[in-house]
Amino acid sequence: MLNYRHLYYFWVVAKEGGFARAAARLDMAIQTISTQVRELEQVLGHQLLKSAGRRVVLTDAGQAAFARAETIFQLGQAIPEEVRAAAGTGMVRLAIGMSDGLSKLASQVLLAPVLDTPGLRLVCHDGEFEPLLADLALHRLDLVLAGQPAPHNPSLRLTSERVAVSPIEWYGPASLVHRAQVERFPRSLDQLPVLLPTGHSALRPALERWFEAEGLRPAIAGEFEDSALMAVFAARGMGVFPLGRLGSGGPGPLRGLRLLGRCEEVTEEVHAIRSRRGLQHPLVARLLAGSR
Repeated sequence: MLNYRHLYYFWVVAKEGGFARAAARLDMAIQTISTQVRELEQVLGHQLLKSAGRRVVLTDAGQAAFARAETIFQLGQAIPEEVRAAAGTGMVRLAIGMSDGLSKLASQVLLAPVLDTPGLRLVCHDGEFEPLLADLALHRLDLVLAGQPAPHNPSLRLTSERVAVSPIEWYGPASLVHRAQVERFPRSLDQLPVLLPTGHSALRPALERWFEAEGLRPAIAGEFEDSALMAVFAARGMGVFPLGRLGSGGPGPLRGLRLLGRCEEVTEEVHAIRSRRGLQHPLVARLLAGSR
């Protein structure tokens, strides 16, 4: 039988990169941890770690063992919260990953159906698309919101659902919008400083194709991964910026900004990506139903 305590010691050593750091984290003797890891290697019949200078690194067999151990202990960390929820303590945890480049103002609107849940503990992670999908596959996240669907990968077993298609609108401070009224939109964009999403956003290439089709060459004054941050700098007079209509709902984020024009030819998509386990989460099911 596999000794999971030995597996845990191996997992910590691999994450810390050495026996000394693992011993400090576990408050144990180095020799004790080393002995436990050697016993695990004997049971499995393969060397899992090898020396690399002052560190230890995983062998090929060790990488396979570590990947499974990562899944096992990440799931184990979720057990206390799931037990508390089952015991009726009232706390409901929802971990959402938001891909950089996705409009955070639109994400806020999509999360609205679950925000009034009693005892909700909402955890939001903002990051790059691929690492978020890996966290979703390892059940560290319940759902990922992104500007693109998950790529086909049978090993990840992820499902994508497009939950929003939002036409683009352009906003800016009153001074710039008033100045732009001399020239009709969208020609006015050539006369104004423009703020754009970075290349991480699925919206950026769509906007660039639209600029080319309209013969526009706007002066780019700034690039931002976060639409809310882009709105803040626009309100300070830095430029005008595009925003999906979904994210423009409500007065808060756009206070002090005015509508410059609408760009129906360009849309922003939001995809909800989940694992099979994610659909069992009651708030994920409610969020998807609300977005539909």
